[in-house]
Amino acid sequence: MRTLFRNAYCWSAGKEIFDGLLIENDIIVAVGDQALASDFDEVIDLDGAFVIPAFLDGHAHPIFAGREAAGPKINGLSSLEEILKEVKNFAEKNPTMPWIIGGAYEAAIIEAGAFDAHWLDSVVFDRPVVLHAVDHHTIWVNSEALKRAKINEKTPDPSGGTIARRPDGSPQGTLREPNAIQLILNCAPPDSINSDVEAIKRACSAYLDAGVTAAIDSWVEKDMAQAYLAAAQSGDLTIAMNLSFLATPTTWREKVTEFNSFRSEFASLPNPDLVLANSIKFLADGALSAGTAALIDPYLDNPDSHGIKIWADKELLDAVTTFDALGYQVHIHAIGDAAVKQALDVIEAMMKINPHWDRRPVIVHAQLISDEDLPRFNALGVIANIQPLWCYLDPMNKELILPRLGKTRNDRQYRLRTLIDTGATIAFGSDWPVTSEVPLLALAVPVNRLAPGVHSEDSWNISEAITMEESLTFYTANAAYQLFRESERSSLKVGMKADFLTLNRNPFETPPHEVASISIKSVYQNGEKI
Repeated sequence: MRTLFRNAYCWSAGKEIFDGLLIENDIIVAVGDQALASDFDEVIDLDGAFVIPAFLDGHAHPIFAGREAAGPKINGLSSLEEILKEVKNFAEKNPTMPWIIGGAYEAAIIEAGAFDAHWLDSVVFDRPVVLHAVDHHTIWVNSEALKRAKINEKTPDPSGGTIARRPDGSPQGTLREPNAIQLILNCAPPDSINSDVEAIKRACSAYLDAGVTAAIDSWVEKDMAQAYLAAAQSGDLTIAMNLSFLATPTTWREKVTEFNSFRSEFASLPNPDLVLANSIKFLADGALSAGTAALIDPYLDNPDSHGIKIWADKELLDAVTTFDALGYQVHIHAIGDAAVKQALDVIEAMMKINPHWDRRPVIVHAQLISDEDLPRFNALGVIANIQPLWCYLDPMNKELILPRLGKTRNDRQYRLRTLIDTGATIAFGSDWPVTSEVPLLALAVPVNRLAPGVHSEDSWNISEAITMEESLTFYTANAAYQLFRESERSSLKVGMKADFLTLNRNPFETPPHEVASISIKSVYQNGEKI
């Protein structure tokens, strides 16, 4: 079956706008004048729509997003009162749920993001409540959750994590970074494979609504990998997915065999391109909003602290070298300038040890980079995966990060134009559910350095702005390159999967503050309108 799509303005990275797509089954077989002059079985008039390749998400946590969707809906609420009301209503509607787990609250609504367990106790006291902050490096819990985890004034801070405390030393109810968060979550009922398959289904549905047909889950543990395997086998995984297995300083050596086994299982699926289990995730530091990102110079609000380096240099080098030698892509979370430097140093050292191959290492977030490290991304072939929806002075940045960094350092975040000028490859990712999974909402933010829909003269560091062409490229072609999928999707050219979107407006002719209001008229996946 050959279908011609015509009467459209088609955009693809590196090409002039053209009309005409010829699809045979699920593959593009001709474009432009050649498509319009070819034989076809069916013609679809797109009525002047603007057509782009479907988006790819280069950094996200779909299972976490799907899990959160099953809890209280507190994302976007702007006051403590609203959050407590939603938690109370959810608890009343779900009286038999043993633990209430949800997200994601805006930490900036409370000074220093220090939330108190007693506030949650006022609405739910008889069972544990765990709420994730929007940075997903912080949780807020009630007293029952602290009690179940046996956390009290004598409990020490775990390595690489912190427990917020009241003046008397008792736990306040806010815990930061994975090692502290797990003290609580290890006591919660584990998610089942079935419940995680449901989470995957919710995530896939949300992605397709947003025009995303391929993504990476950048934090995969054993139970999550089993859920992805089950979803792939049952047909519930309805977008292409890359998996990045989580490696930690204390467990990575014993996980090597497990990761290899999962990689083989996914590769043996009937459609081996559906899941690429070829990436390893490393957390080098925390978050600036939590004061746990690793900095070269200390935090202004805590001069004794440079944040947290989760890995010792040698241990990180050993792990990165081991997994790179096994053919895994390195995917390192590094937010502070000290963490970015550590990640670059380790990648550079690893490349001197291991033979050359098409490794495409990734440093995700790369939020604060020292001047001397900017050109190293290009020199080492490291992909900077940036979150475009973070490229404005949002409440978390203004209320939590700015006081900790000071204006000079704060304004050195998200230096996209500088990275481009040094030759770096940039790919975009949402970090969903930390922020929205909808690319159209984020697309213009790094273009005008303002929040979606905002029109003013007060752009944040407009000298670091990028073009709409670059933004679209980073969310399509460059994201596909990062995911090792550039030969199958992300471009409207011959041989590619017929995954594309029709939009009601041309983003190049739309004022940046209006781009977030562009709507998707239709999503085509494998040549079929879904």
